[in-house]
Amino acid sequence: MNDTTPPEPPVTPPVTPPAPAAAAPAPAEPAATYKFPPSIHPDGNKFVVLAAVLTGFFWFIADWNILGWLSAALTFWTFAFFRDPQRVTPEGTGLVVSPADGLVSQIMEVPAPREISGSERGIGDGTFTRVSIFMSVFDVHVNRSPIAGTLRDIVYVPGKFLNAELDKASEHNERQYFVVEGADGRRIGFTQIAGLVARRIIKFVNTGESVGAGQRVGLIRFGSRVDVYLPAGTVPAVAVGQRAVAGETVIGRPGGPGDRLRGVRQ
Repeated sequence: MNDTTPPEPPVTPPVTPPAPAAAAPAPAEPAATYKFPPSIHPDGNKFVVLAAVLTGFFWFIADWNILGWLSAALTFWTFAFFRDPQRVTPEGTGLVVSPADGLVSQIMEVPAPREISGSERGIGDGTFTRVSIFMSVFDVHVNRSPIAGTLRDIVYVPGKFLNAELDKASEHNERQYFVVEGADGRRIGFTQIAGLVARRIIKFVNTGESVGAGQRVGLIRFGSRVDVYLPAGTVPAVAVGQRAVAGETVIGRPGGPGDRLRGVRQ
């Protein structure tokens, strides 16, 4: 008797989908290294050259070694004063970075300065948190924008040369106000204030220009202070007595009055 059972169909092995390609590793960020000697701002070249010429005169022509050493020290200090190092500016919504190197000397609630009050080109009316940063003659004196945006106003005010650490220096000393408006409409005001030694305030930008956060906007010779006016909804991210680094230290962030930082001296 013949077997009429049909043959079984061949078994097809299951198809295994190819494994997804592994994601390419993110490129490694280059390591940071110190640059020596640091760059100096072009505004300082003539002062460094003048001090170096005096040093050469006292040492090699007049043969006054004492004055030669003093001039050499002056040359080194002048170079250090005008140094202009690169900075890495943190990115984040609502962050305000320090416009100056120095000591956070005051944090207090104040009304808007009359020179930049109002809503047309100023920072508005009402009360603001003023963060004051005192720059000694040993600090970097290149100032930077605290936020990215458009310069709505720059106001220069002649005045006295009182000690920049005094509170009344904000109203009586020679100074220059900046108002920067961010893409979100928030306006930050900051002020370059001359001091006992500082006799010249310089700006690198003009009204209507766009600036990036941490971009260089000016310079003060030779020791002074910068005030930053934080609007409502922005609280200080530093404490009195803390050191700030221009373009790097976050001095303001979104928050309410209870979110203000306190420092511990140790």
